[in-house]
Amino acid sequence: MRSAGALHRLLDVLPVFEGDERIGIRFTLVPGSDFDVDALAALERSGARTVSWDEARVGRHDLILGASPKGPLRVLSGPRALLPHGAGFNKTIPGEGSPHLPSGLDPHHLLADGEPWADLYALAHDTQLAALTGHCPAAAARAAVVGDPTLDRLLASAGHRGRYRQALGTGGRRLVVLASTWGPESLLTRRPGLPAELVGQLPYDSYQFALVLHPNEFSRLGSFDLSRQLAPALSGGLVLAGPYEEWAAVLVAADAVITDHGSSALYAAAQGRPVIGAYDGGAELIPDSPMARLLARVPALSSPAELDEALAAAAAVDTVGLARAAFARQGESLGRLRDELYRLLGLAPRAVPVAAAPLTRPTSTPRRPAAFAVRAAVSGHHVRVERLAPGTAEAVHHLAAQHPEAGPRHTQSAAVLWRRASGGAAAPPSSAWTAGGWTARMLDEAPGCRTAAAILTPERCLVRHRTAGTFTVHVAPVRADGKVVRPDPAAVVSAVHAWLGAAGPSKAPVSLVCDIGPSTVRVRVEDVDPGDLDYEL
Repeated sequence: MRSAGALHRLLDVLPVFEGDERIGIRFTLVPGSDFDVDALAALERSGARTVSWDEARVGRHDLILGASPKGPLRVLSGPRALLPHGAGFNKTIPGEGSPHLPSGLDPHHLLADGEPWADLYALAHDTQLAALTGHCPAAAARAAVVGDPTLDRLLASAGHRGRYRQALGTGGRRLVVLASTWGPESLLTRRPGLPAELVGQLPYDSYQFALVLHPNEFSRLGSFDLSRQLAPALSGGLVLAGPYEEWAAVLVAADAVITDHGSSALYAAAQGRPVIGAYDGGAELIPDSPMARLLARVPALSSPAELDEALAAAAAVDTVGLARAAFARQGESLGRLRDELYRLLGLAPRAVPVAAAPLTRPTSTPRRPAAFAVRAAVSGHHVRVERLAPGTAEAVHHLAAQHPEAGPRHTQSAAVLWRRASGGAAAPPSSAWTAGGWTARMLDEAPGCRTAAAILTPERCLVRHRTAGTFTVHVAPVRADGKVVRPDPAAVVSAVHAWLGAAGPSKAPVSLVCDIGPSTVRVRVEDVDPGDLDYEL
């Protein structure tokens, strides 16, 4: 492999050899790529065995697998198979190979001394075979359409969508994924502020955002610098998907995708997800490629304020139909590929079923914002709240902050302060605030604070208002379509604060209806339970 991206493609294919003790697999790093820095680290995490490039060049191998036509892989001795890299052939890289041709179909990369250097060119669709025939007929004579193993993993994971969303903390929100390829025309290069703009301007309880980034960008920037550049968006809850498996699991979990001209959006389209374009044009996109046709049909996003309108327009586009131009033989890739690879090995495959494995659950936990600017509208016992980033230019009702996580800048100016119970007893000797003690202390220490709340459980809070008094608030879980969705109790606290401020003195118990994002939540405000006052935080 030449890069982490090529390695990930190989790992999706290797299940074809499962159950066969005759096969031993070794990896080597093919020199010459600018994006090889993460490949060996990824191999180390996988537990695979490696050989140096100098060792690999010695002797003959039974089979050589590669996922990139670039580099000196052709100097290795043995039958060679070239696997597809990405969904289709949608991009050309200016300055590399033949002008205006995708590298995967470019004779400059596929031929050595005028002859094909690979014994098998595995393709995902019949139109790719037709294109290869037109650009490089000698290589096309050795090609086979087998399908796309990565797509088959996504399709095999469809039943796990709920588990992936649970791992990401999505809840009832819309999960919108930003997909960025690499290079000078990528979304992250052209519109580097878009993730932070979306996270900062859209209501937190209605939308969750994730970024799926090409592995080359992880290699180019490194996780440290990438986290630094994306810090405003990450602090607002952006999910940065890992470059292997997790990006695909996030696409399975997604409700919609905003994309540049990179091919990862085609995997979402094949699952029927709405797609929104964010590509400003350039020299890299191949005209009439599957990605070009997809971008020509879907709405484009000019600004975050247009997201709702763009999502509605995108939902009307048949993305599954458009993705069929990139993916054939769906669900069959590993079986077809196994037949081809064992043919090159000169072996009969073991009688072991081969099927795409579901993706593992995402492990990247998004940060939970510690402060919000809250819009609130109160009509009788009906309250609607929208929580935005604290730096918003929108007119808001109040600032709410988690103490002490939000830091002094926000906690000193917040009208609502909240704290979450730890959920576990400290080991002795210990000292812990009670809910009653902490809320009283906050009102004493923070003159600008009007409401202090201790979140005891996802369904119960102690709320102390400066003039209205102290209450126990019960939050009913939202039940719909056989699911249970629990809203963030901190959002309920803001709704109760807004209602107490608008209603003036009120005698408990009172039932409220609170609209929080897409959910309508039933809330019961009661006289304080003495046990809640003594609840240890």
